[in-house]
Amino acid sequence: MNKQPQSKQKGEQPIFTTRAHVFQIDPTTKKNWVPASKQAVTVSYFYDSTRNSYRIISVDGSKVIINSTITPNMTFTKTSQKFGQWADSRANTVFGLGFASEQQLAKFAEKFQEVKEAAKLARDKSQEKMETSSNHSQESGRETPSSTQASSINGTDDEKISHGGPETAALITENDRLKTAVEQSNANAKKWETELQTLRESNARLVDALTESSANVESWKKQLNSCKEESETLREKISELEAQCAEASAEKERNAQLSARVQELETELQDKEQELENLRKQAEIIPQLMAECESITEKLQAADVKNKDLEERIGGLQADIEDSQSKQGNMKGELKKFMDILDGKIDELHEFRQGLSRLGVDN
Repeated sequence: MNKQPQSKQKGEQPIFTTRAHVFQIDPTTKKNWVPASKQAVTVSYFYDSTRNSYRIISVDGSKVIINSTITPNMTFTKTSQKFGQWADSRANTVFGLGFASEQQLAKFAEKFQEVKEAAKLARDKSQEKMETSSNHSQESGRETPSSTQASSINGTDDEKISHGGPETAALITENDRLKTAVEQSNANAKKWETELQTLRESNARLVDALTESSANVESWKKQLNSCKEESETLREKISELEAQCAEASAEKERNAQLSARVQELETELQDKEQELENLRKQAEIIPQLMAECESITEKLQAADVKNKDLEERIGGLQADIEDSQSKQGNMKGELKKFMDILDGKIDELHEFRQGLSRLGVDN
């Protein structure tokens, strides 16, 4: 359906670029939109200076999803805040673009209108050139019979050539060339009439499709309003359910607190029961403890008696120790005196030995 665009050909340059999600009308139902791209792709306006034409081109990877030549009969329609569409009779489809914001849609629509006006001016200039060429051809055609008549009056063409010289031959050649141009112009006119009729039929189909699309838009608006009402109802229900959930959550919280309190009380009760059981066990061994206490008391009394005896013995031993210490002190004094005397005797003996040694030396 789309031809491979030659956007890189000499003289064709991009003049505006944006990004959008591309859709095409379903060829079977002419109602539903079919996504042409899985994500937002680049959509560009191209101007061909050699042909003086404008195209909208979009490529997704290696696939051409839009190749639409803009004509003055095309109309870009905003069907929502972020969606617009236009019909292409040559491609026999309707293109739709979904933009990310209203500003992008407004810029694209403004550029579409500018390009459409430029295409209209280009078409008008082309028609003026064609009309001028056609008028020249018709004037040349009207002059041709007179020249032919003159030639018939004055003689045959060969005679005229022979009598008129090179100027007459140039006129005949120019006449043939003009005839060929007129025939070509007539053929082009028939071709353009056929294309115009085709365009009119396509325009009629597109008008029907646009009317159908407008009806679908109204239907979608009604569905949207009903969806909004259902959404409001669902929001109210959600609010009620959230309030109920909040109450249930609060009740769960209270139940959890009560359960925790009950658990604490059960733990305390178990501790108290354990303490009571311990007290009962202790009460059972109290008589035994009393008996043991009486036995211990008797033992303590006997120990006190023994302690008194030991204290008396200790007192006697301390007196003996004091006596022995005094005696030991006296003995130390006498021993010191004896040592002093012994030291004196040792000194005398030493002096005696020295005297003996001197006597032995003298002898």
